Amino acid sequence: MTRLHVHGGKGRLGQAIVRIAVASGDYEVSVSGRKEDLAGQEAAWDVAIDVSQPQGSVSIASRCAADGIPLVIGTTGHSIDQLDNLRIDAARIALLLAPNFSVGVNLLFWLTERTSEILGPEFDAEIVELHHRLKKDSPSGTAKRLGEIIAKTRSLDYDKAARHGREGLVGERKRSEIGVHAIRGGDIVGEHTVYFAGSGERIELTHCASSRDTFAKGALRAADWLIGQPAGWYEMRDVLGLG
Repeated sequence: MTRLHVHGGKGRLGQAIVRIAVASGDYEVSVSGRKEDLAGQEAAWDVAIDVSQPQGSVSIASRCAADGIPLVIGTTGHSIDQLDNLRIDAARIALLLAPNFSVGVNLLFWLTERTSEILGPEFDAEIVELHHRLKKDSPSGTAKRLGEIIAKTRSLDYDKAARHGREGLVGERKRSEIGVHAIRGGDIVGEHTVYFAGSGERIELTHCASSRDTFAKGALRAADWLIGQPAGWYEMRDVLGLG
């Protein structure tokens, strides 16, 4: 039986992960809160999943690195300094960072990359994401990742190319822009659409999630895969064999 620890296990996604893991009978599950200090705790785990908050990721990564425990991180919104700290820990343990655990979303990442490479900058790229009214960060980690993928294929700096909404007399759209737009309302689990708009034609790539269980199952799949992997930085595309 796999000893699994879920950091942020009392949040919406954390609860889903714990529920599905316990129901499977394949895991011995322990839980810590989003802001709980793990420095002095005994880490008798085979693998850990973090779905807490950015600083919480840094905290549990340090704990896992000290004890050689592989770590899956689904938290988003990390600063550059926090990501640098995580990469340092990834030199000591297998660490997987994913803005979205859904198999479908990670296929969307792959399709977006291929589509952007084939179409080129002649097709304007815009991203629209929808989430529930309680979501704290904007844009979503998934939308940002989609933007980063497009920026990379076009040799752009995402932070400079991203255009978060438009208002007023903003002028003509520049070729170097990547539109990123967030909608919040109700109990929408998560929807992402990437638009590639050219002259006379348009391609839309869309993923819709109807249950948070989709993400929980993906997180557990990632955790199972990460056990036994050498130290390093991993993504869901590694788990899914997408190269």
